[in-house]
Amino acid sequence: MPVLLFKLRNVPDDEAEDVRGLLQENAIDFYETTAGNWGVSMPGIWLHDNSRLGEARSLLEAYQKNRAITARAAYQAELAAGRRRTVFTLIRESPLKVALLLIALCFVLYISIMPFMRL
Repeated sequence: MPVLLFKLRNVPDDEAEDVRGLLQENAIDFYETTAGNWGVSMPGIWLHDNSRLGEARSLLEAYQKNRAITARAAYQAELAAGRRRTVFTLIRESPLKVALLLIALCFVLYISIMPFMRL
């Protein structure tokens, strides 16, 4: 009986490709479903039968641990090099844009609250 191994909703393309490659390298038979035309179906990677489910899950768990370690290291390297964008870098890069957005935000907030303030 088919069993869902890996949900593909909001998964980066490189991660999905890595998972497909991992399953193919280990000769684990799988198929893939998409979200459909309207995006309401379950996109995922399914195993045809659950006889190799334990092996597939352990491979996937090891892959995800390695991916998390790599992503954390890349994030820390960007932080140390000062390439990570923060609110302050955004303000420093384009102060006029930030000021206009804050003015627009305050205007929308005023229009939204004004009818309740006159009671």
